[in-house]
Amino acid sequence: MTPEQLTGKVSTHLVETLFGQKAFLVHPKVVTDLLALKEAATQAGFNLNIASGFRDFDRQMSIWNRKMSGDAPVLDKESQPLDISLLSDQEKVMAILRWSALPGGSRHHWGTDFDLFDRNSLPEGVTLQLEPWEYLSGHQLNFYTWLKDHLSDFGFFFPYQGNNDGVAFEPWHISHKKAADHCLTELTLDNLRYEIESSDLLGKEVVLAELETIYNRFITNISC
Repeated sequence: MTPEQLTGKVSTHLVETLFGQKAFLVHPKVVTDLLALKEAATQAGFNLNIASGFRDFDRQMSIWNRKMSGDAPVLDKESQPLDISLLSDQEKVMAILRWSALPGGSRHHWGTDFDLFDRNSLPEGVTLQLEPWEYLSGHQLNFYTWLKDHLSDFGFFFPYQGNNDGVAFEPWHISHKKAADHCLTELTLDNLRYEIESSDLLGKEVVLAELETIYNRFITNISC
């Protein structure tokens, strides 16, 4: 893959795949396994849906900049809002990285990673929040339990289990191990640095100064 593909600047490496009634951009080596996972979930009584799949660099930067500017909440490890007026730029950057990937460093750029939920279990009138409680004790518990038991059968795993001082626990986020591992191996610090330097990322100076730490703590530091 090219640096532009790895960092979400282009989507030329992906194929449009119909998933239910909606089309998603998916890595070609993931399509068959993803559709098989959905079929197995259907047979088990779940309506497996993708809340978020491919996100390009600009979309990820929009999420990041809204948090950095205070237009969107920044959460602590317990999913509670932080008062970012009390934080330095460095502290804000590290807090954002707990729940939101650095643009250019998101696994969602590759078409290998997906945020999933069971639509049948979502209560009427309730909006999915993608917060751990929904999957550990709330409406997505049965679906998450099924995913844990069957995900590896289709080549997927949970990259963020919250046990390694990096990204927080994300029980909704699945990754295709073979395809994503290959992308991660090819994504370099130089790739990231180039895209960040030429972007309108808020907090860019701090990010560039801490880039190696960010790369090791929040990008390559995953649960296997």
